[in-house]
Amino acid sequence: MIVALAAFGGLLIGSFLNVIVHRVPAGISISRPPSRCPSCGSSIRARDNIPVVSWLLLRGRCRDCSAPIAVRYPLVEAGTALLFGGTAVVIGVSWTLPAHLWFAALTLVLSLVDLDLKRLPNRILYPGTVVALALLAGGAALDGSLEAMPRSLAGGAGYFGLLLVIAIVARGGFGMGDVKLAFVLGSFAAFRSWEALGVAGFAAFLLGGVASIVLLLLGRAGRRDAIPFGPWLVLGSWIGITFGDGIAGWYLG
Repeated sequence: MIVALAAFGGLLIGSFLNVIVHRVPAGISISRPPSRCPSCGSSIRARDNIPVVSWLLLRGRCRDCSAPIAVRYPLVEAGTALLFGGTAVVIGVSWTLPAHLWFAALTLVLSLVDLDLKRLPNRILYPGTVVALALLAGGAALDGSLEAMPRSLAGGAGYFGLLLVIAIVARGGFGMGDVKLAFVLGSFAAFRSWEALGVAGFAAFLLGGVASIVLLLLGRAGRRDAIPFGPWLVLGSWIGITFGDGIAGWYLG
């Protein structure tokens, strides 16, 4: 039941995340004006705003001008549902589940913005981090696991410090947005365990490095091109949270 509710909630929230990804980096209000077709300017009707279903019924086109609607919208909605359902499976019945669902939404939004603009806006990252940690601390207190919060904050600070050193040494080859993102990622991974944090960091650099090499070999990016690293940091953190203890146990064994 918890997994089903989380997935359904993710489906609804995914539609709102599309709005945040598009409007917040551009400095546009998320409430005004109402959603409208970018081609003809017609307002989106309520019946055409049902996640995934409306896009399928409209066959991916505007009801008024038949302009194509990007497939990214239903993909984000369905992806958020899967992410929320998966998060509920991993975390289980816990007071920290709302914090992890918020963390899931935050990391998805930041990953999409980074892929689009190659930056991580402070207006999303800062308030998102504060709310995530407040929910985590509140959930931990209700769960009776408040003793994990010092480890969580220490892990976030350590991950932040590590990426800050790398950014300084790289002399501009590493974005400060990634450094700031590392704090919330490290905090949630370390809340799970130190092993989860270690796997999160290793996985992020391994996967990000391999992806960069592939892009270079395929000619999709040059040596001087900026390659978004935020999504790999996010993916690494989720690998650490989900599989970190098992991977660390296997490796150390």
